[in-house]
Amino acid sequence: MGNKILMYLFIFSLLFTIFIYVNDKRILDAKQERIESLEDKLAEVEADAEISSATVEDEDYFSLKNNEDAITYFEEKGIDTEDLILKIEDAIISKNKAGEDNPIVPMDGMEGNMRINKVKVLNHKWVIADFTDGTYWGEVFLSYEVAEDGEIKFFSEKSFIYPLY
Repeated sequence: MGNKILMYLFIFSLLFTIFIYVNDKRILDAKQERIESLEDKLAEVEADAEISSATVEDEDYFSLKNNEDAITYFEEKGIDTEDLILKIEDAIISKNKAGEDNPIVPMDGMEGNMRINKVKVLNHKWVIADFTDGTYWGEVFLSYEVAEDGEIKFFSEKSFIYPLY
């Protein structure tokens, strides 16, 4: 009788051990698959980040912030380029007035008043700006000069309006 109890106890222990092993193995495999899928997603995100940073560098090539020659031009005149960029953007956007077209935009608004939305300072002489009247939109290419007293003068060089589709 004692042998049968020990045999049943041994068989029960063996089955219980097999059950625990199989269950833990299944859990471990599921976790490993999850880790591998997350590693794949991480590799994709890192690749996208590298592509994005290369794209940003390419886009910022035409920017006063990254143009060493233009920065040197202003440094020789004693002008801080970071402040100048803000000053130029403020000067252009501040010309948006209620009930009037922005005087920098060489076209009159057809469906409303022309307003400048976004400005990018390209270098020590040029600016590009996006404008719209709510229906029509376009871009204007400006040149600018900074006077000795810090006054900024803008000159409209070229502009265009996108066609409505």
